[in-house]
Amino acid sequence: MADTVLYEVSDGLATITLNRPEAMNAMNIETKVAFREAAQAAEADDSVRAVLLTAAGDRAFCVGQDLKEHIGGLMAARESGSGGGVMSTVQEHYNPIVRALTGAAKPVVAAVNGVAAGAGFGFALAADYRIVADTAAFNTSFAGVALTADSGISWTLPRVVGPSRAADLLLFPRSITAQEAYELGIANRIVPSADLAAEAVKVARGLAEGPTLAYAALKESLAYGLTHSLEETLEKEDELQTRAGSSEDHVIAVQAFVNKEKPKYLGR
Repeated sequence: MADTVLYEVSDGLATITLNRPEAMNAMNIETKVAFREAAQAAEADDSVRAVLLTAAGDRAFCVGQDLKEHIGGLMAARESGSGGGVMSTVQEHYNPIVRALTGAAKPVVAAVNGVAAGAGFGFALAADYRIVADTAAFNTSFAGVALTADSGISWTLPRVVGPSRAADLLLFPRSITAQEAYELGIANRIVPSADLAAEAVKVARGLAEGPTLAYAALKESLAYGLTHSLEETLEKEDELQTRAGSSEDHVIAVQAFVNKEKPKYLGR
């Protein structure tokens, strides 16, 4: 894995750090490959019970595609007549990253330290919980460079802010402050910039120590309910609750409640 993305697992918490602060954590090919590998590793590792997605530096979480690298690919494609092959990065990199984050059977926390634009905004929305520095900002950006949405944002954004607001933010890209992001539901929590790293680790580690199977079921239930009828969702809830009720963690939780103790979950 390249050093443009750092990956560490400690006590059930996988931390993925985008590490190109000098380029505002823009996605060049090396970074996209490393990010994909890290996200897929965290998803597949059963010892990982929560994921923290963060970024180096204090200016940007991720500004999306590295346009300096991208323009070179565009010009080469024009000269060779290869058409839109340069855009295969969506299928090769962005889609697998978003699938791994949203499909992980464990909670994913994004610590947004600065600007999250384009695909960077999409990656933040792919997380289950977003802790945002008071100095952070969001921008869809795509229309500003004559592109449509990618990184799952046409699916995640309307589910967070509603279809009308999503259309406004995509058609008329602009900088969204941390406070507005909170009011729109994009940010779950705002903290002072200096406190972001510690607060994000605290939240993510708390989730890593929690009832992992219950969290996984909650992710599945929320995603299912958004695209199915009430009757279908009730059936899904029954299925998932039966599964959660059969877990060791459920027994531990009930015993701890009865004994007035703090539960120590096993993640199974």
